[in-house]
Amino acid sequence: MGTRGTFVSGFACVAGRPNAGKSTLVNALVGQKVAIASDRPQTTRHTIRGVVHRPGAQLVLVDTPGLHRPRTLLGERLNALVRDTWGDVDVVTAAFPADQRVGPGDRYLAGELAALGRAPGGGPQLVALATKTDLVAPARLRQHLLSLQRLGEEVGLTWQHIVPVSALTGDQVDEVADVLVSLLPPGPAFYPADVVTDEPTERVVAELIREIALELVDDELPHSITVTVDEMGPRPGREADRPLLDIYAAIVVERDSQKPIVLGAKAARLRYIGTTARRRLSRLFGTPVYLDLRIKVAKDWQGDAKKLARLGF
Repeated sequence: MGTRGTFVSGFACVAGRPNAGKSTLVNALVGQKVAIASDRPQTTRHTIRGVVHRPGAQLVLVDTPGLHRPRTLLGERLNALVRDTWGDVDVVTAAFPADQRVGPGDRYLAGELAALGRAPGGGPQLVALATKTDLVAPARLRQHLLSLQRLGEEVGLTWQHIVPVSALTGDQVDEVADVLVSLLPPGPAFYPADVVTDEPTERVVAELIREIALELVDDELPHSITVTVDEMGPRPGREADRPLLDIYAAIVVERDSQKPIVLGAKAARLRYIGTTARRRLSRLFGTPVYLDLRIKVAKDWQGDAKKLARLGF
């Protein structure tokens, strides 16, 4: 609630280098899973909105891919997506893992944010988050917080707040939400009170399947996998008390040699992915699901502009 009792609302982007804990934090702030959380860098490939509802306030969190030095056309497009998002939000929160020293990737991120603040209009307000605090001792955390203060001074930006947080344990998650809400302008609610994300249903399905696949093959194919939903809808002709949701999806890899990795011995991996995904999707939609899951090859899709466009990037 604003200082004069007015309703406040706005958008906050969660930025950071890959594997900084951004998606886990967004899920913790929203109170339920809206984004894939993985130990693998570059898991997030789209902007994902999660909505935090507070009395007198609505905070829309925008989870973004990790800013990094790109090696593929996909990487370049993800970085461009991050920068475009920064220009459309009220607050940018930058995540810096407390279990890692401030390094070149963090300085690169801070420098980009400092340049954003010097743009016409002044840019969004900036908040530094020391994430993953459950992994460090208090003395190490104090050093990290001081390092974030110095980092801002080095690149010429001012953090409105520097907040330690552990999304895993929930420590300080409410404090982060309070800080972000305090920086929002007066405005209307953008989403109904029962909405926690505006992700298209097909993308939610694709991301759920990709998350399960990554659990099995991330050591071998961490960045080569994407998932498409080719068709989705209720089975026609079913009685009202016996609904069935049909989903036809494909796990897409870059080379023929990668298909056996996803397939597994005697197709065991693909069966596990399909069975697990069907079970989770049934819980998500509250209805039985038929999932037809296949493997497709789109050769070198991460570097092919036309294939990236077809895959939604």
